[in-house]
Amino acid sequence: MTVIEIDGLSKSYRTGKAVDNVSLQVRRGEIFGIVGANGAGKTTIVECVSGLRRRDGGTLRVLGLDPQNDRRKLMQRIGVQLQEAALPDAIKVGEALRMYASFYDKPADYLELMDEWGLTDKKRAGFASLSGGWKQRLFIALALVGNPEVVFLDELTTGLDPSARRNTWGLIRDMRERGVTVVLVTHFMDEAEALCDHIAIIDQGRVIAKGSPRELITKGRSDSLEGAYFALTGRDGE
Repeated sequence: MTVIEIDGLSKSYRTGKAVDNVSLQVRRGEIFGIVGANGAGKTTIVECVSGLRRRDGGTLRVLGLDPQNDRRKLMQRIGVQLQEAALPDAIKVGEALRMYASFYDKPADYLELMDEWGLTDKKRAGFASLSGGWKQRLFIALALVGNPEVVFLDELTTGLDPSARRNTWGLIRDMRERGVTVVLVTHFMDEAEALCDHIAIIDQGRVIAKGSPRELITKGRSDSLEGAYFALTGRDGE
């Protein structure tokens, strides 16, 4: 079953076109990766699809709803963690989860959520005192506190050390095991290859390739998604 349908999405800023005629479909229960270099237009796509930014053109349906016209209904059914997400330094983990739960009509039990995601011992810890890995764990819990059907995760592991990154990958897989559809935005090709069922490669606001990691690797005639990415985009590497 398709839960996200994007047809001809476009969005421009004063500096130019950020998203140019993007069309994608995401199936229920999968981890779908939107991958590309910084500035490729990935975050703008997620902001439009999740109702956080108005599109210039195209049609969008998320769980059968239009993100602009049905924003209130949609926000009750999705979770969003954006790249620039932050909380006040002094807010405690338990306070943040309790506050976010109050935004939803039918939230999860935030105390149970803390226990499930290993945050109970951090309940009284201030946000500023948390390591990068614990902050990301909290952001995942906040994205799940509304009992969402679809969760958008934007550059979730940027800035984490390798151990925290691997732990976060496990948390993302756990989300899929719960039946949650995950849209994962990343510029790490190894992350997309390890986690995603299907991937769209975005370059300069356009979809240049999409498919399973194996299909994209075959198309790029490479032995890794990173090699396929460089072959498909024409980039020389970093």
